[in-house]
Order: sequence, then structure tokens, then C-alpha cells
Amino acid sequence: MSEPAWDRSRCSVAGTLAVVGEKWSLLVLREAFFGVRRFAEFQRILGAPKAVLTDRLATLVEQGILQRVPYQAEGERQRHEYRLTEKGRDLYPTLVALMQWGDRYLADGVPPMALEHRDCGEPVHLGLVCGAGHELAGPREVRPVPQPAARR
Repeated sequence: MSEPAWDRSRCSVAGTLAVVGEKWSLLVLREAFFGVRRFAEFQRILGAPKAVLTDRLATLVEQGILQRVPYQAEGERQRHEYRLTEKGRDLYPTLVALMQWGDRYLADGVPPMALEHRDCGEPVHLGLVCGAGHELAGPREVRPVPQPAARR
């Protein structure tokens, strides 16, 4: 299929950005990956306006990326915390990739945070690997292959 015949409106990148491509959504996800679960903690750490945070959490729940789980501290009313779903956890490599890019191009000297493998303590990094296990250096080693859904 020739490139002009591809339907770019059904692009998975565009679809993903429509769901999580807003600054506060990505920062909420970052904190969820770091273990934050409660609204007040998100708000304290992020400094997001309450209405914005409420909206982003609702969208992430609606999209099945987070789930609301009730909890109740002794003597207090029932509240909800937000936990990552499998769909949400599958976004982790995306955030790690954004972090690595920022570390490389935006950090002035030593990056502000490092990721380590919990078991051995070695640094964590992402890479492109094909189904046969070959590590790829970048986009010049990859070619897009339109699937039936990409036809106009």
C-alpha cells in the first residue's frame, strides 16, 4: 500500500494521545507508578488544581487505566483510592521512555531521578527489540507495515 493511501486518522499514537496526552494525565500516571493512590496525595505532590485533578482522574478511570477502590480510615467517611489496572500498567514503558528522553536532553548534568531494578540494583533502561530478540538502534531499522485497518 502506498504511503498516501494510509488512513492516518486511525493512528494508535493519536488515539493514545487523546487518552493520556495531556500534562496532568501523564503526571498522575507517574505518581501512580511511584505508589500514590489517594486524591489528597496526588494533589499535594502535583499541585494540580482540584478541578483539573478530578477531571484527569475521572478520565483515567473511564478509560480503564485506573480503577477507583473504596477505603475507609477508622472514624472517617468512606473514600476512594486510585489503582493502576493492567491497561494502566502497560503504559509504564511509555513514561520510562519520556523520562529517558528528558534525562538525555533536558537534565542539566545528573538526572533528577534514576530507576533501578529492585532485585539487583542495576539501572533500568528501555530499548527497541524485534520479535527475534535483535536490539534496534533506532527508527532507520524499522519500517511501518500498514495493516487492513490503515486502508482508506
